[in-house]
Amino acid sequence: MPRTQKNDNFIDKSFTVMADLILKLLPANKRAKEAFVYYRDGMSAQADGEYAEALENYEEALELEEDTNDKSYILYNMGLIYASNGDHEKALELYHQAVEYNPRLPQALNNIAVIFHYKGEKAIEGGDRDGGEALFDTAADYWIRAIRMAPNNYIEAQNWLKTTGRSQIDVYF
Repeated sequence: MPRTQKNDNFIDKSFTVMADLILKLLPANKRAKEAFVYYRDGMSAQADGEYAEALENYEEALELEEDTNDKSYILYNMGLIYASNGDHEKALELYHQAVEYNPRLPQALNNIAVIFHYKGEKAIEGGDRDGGEALFDTAADYWIRAIRMAPNNYIEAQNWLKTTGRSQIDVYF
C-alpha cells in the first residue's frame, strides 16, 4: 500500500485524494505517473522524519523519472536529507546534480553556499584561516548566483555578502 494511503488526518487524506485525481487526469504516461507516486511518497516520508523510507522512494522516482526538471527536485530533496543528517559531501553531490539538471534552482545553490559557509567556519575554528576564507569565497559565489535568480530571497546571505565585502551590489536584479 502506498504511504499516502496510510495517512490518518484530514489534510493528508485531502492531499492524497487531490494528488490521485491529478494523476488520473494528467496527460502523462504510466512511467511518469509511477515516478510521481514514488516522489509523493518520498515527500510524505521525509515530512514524517522517515528518511530511509524517503530516500528509497526518491531513488525509485529517480529511476523512473524522465523529466530533467522533476529529477532536479528529487535530487534536491535527497540532498536535504543528507545535509540534515550531517553528510555534507553527499548533500553537495546531490545539490550539484540537481543544478546540472536545472540550472535555475536557487534553493540548491543556496544550500551549497550554506554548506561551504559552514565548512569555512569549521576551518577557521580549526586554525586554517586561509582555507576558511577560500571556502567563504566559494559560498559567496553560490549565494550570488542564487540571489540573482531570486533577489527577494536569502536576505541574510545578502547582508553577509555586503558586510564581508564579498559583494558591492545592493540589489540583485
